[in-house]
Amino acid sequence: MEGRIQKALSGFYYVHTGGVVLTCRARGKFRREGISPLVGDRVEVRDLGGGEGVVEAILPRRNAFSRPAVANIDQLVVIASAAIPRTDPFLIDRIAAIAALKNCEVLLLLNKCDLNGANDLYGIYHAAGFQTLRVSAETGEGLEALQPLLSGKLSAFTGNSGVGKSSILNALDPEFHLQVGEVSEALGRGRHTTRHVELYRLSCGAEVVDSPGFSSFETEELNLEWKRRLPETFREFGPYLDRCRFVGCSHTKEKGCAVREALRRGEIQPSRYESYLRLYEELKPLREWQKKNP
Repeated sequence: MEGRIQKALSGFYYVHTGGVVLTCRARGKFRREGISPLVGDRVEVRDLGGGEGVVEAILPRRNAFSRPAVANIDQLVVIASAAIPRTDPFLIDRIAAIAALKNCEVLLLLNKCDLNGANDLYGIYHAAGFQTLRVSAETGEGLEALQPLLSGKLSAFTGNSGVGKSSILNALDPEFHLQVGEVSEALGRGRHTTRHVELYRLSCGAEVVDSPGFSSFETEELNLEWKRRLPETFREFGPYLDRCRFVGCSHTKEKGCAVREALRRGEIQPSRYESYLRLYEELKPLREWQKKNP
């Protein structure tokens, strides 16, 4: 039978088959082939009875992330805040670029809008073409509009600690009782409460993955494919990429660069372009002989 992995913990895979959740081990061939089943994977399982089973095969993936270890994500839901803790736009831009590389959409939720409307963040990302929504897990503002944006999709929730990922999930579905961490006023960041990756089903028909925060998206995501495709991972650069004077323009300092001209005309947000430059410098040292997983 087929199912989807909803949790992976200590070598066990909890597979939702539609009717039941089977606690499964994976066949040894996966370990020998260096393949790990991931939360979100569609898999073929053999029911051993008693609620146990074996993962026999992993069906073709739409995409896969290394950290957090998830697969087949339709959209990344990035939770940000202009209250405590404040979200650095570079963190949003880094996640958005990874999402573009992995062929999934981005939905930006500006939480704690009852404390701070996040007008600057809203302006940046609305202008860049991202679906952006102000919400408040505390008051419920924006949550009704959020539900149809999640329904029928597998979404991965992420964001820097303390911005309210678990609070939003709790507010979306009364069946949730996820632990919510306190925000340290001294440090301006929250305590991690999400210890592992897990897929949840909401009453509105959505599937969501709750995962640790931005610290999970680290340098193992830096790879040669991203280096080659970096300009196209910034969606607002798209109309200008074939208009530069020189083939192979890096869009960093060249004369006749259409991207830089668009920046000067105000058609590209300065903070987005600054994030592009930061990522360009991070990726610049990678060479073709270096083998990294995409």
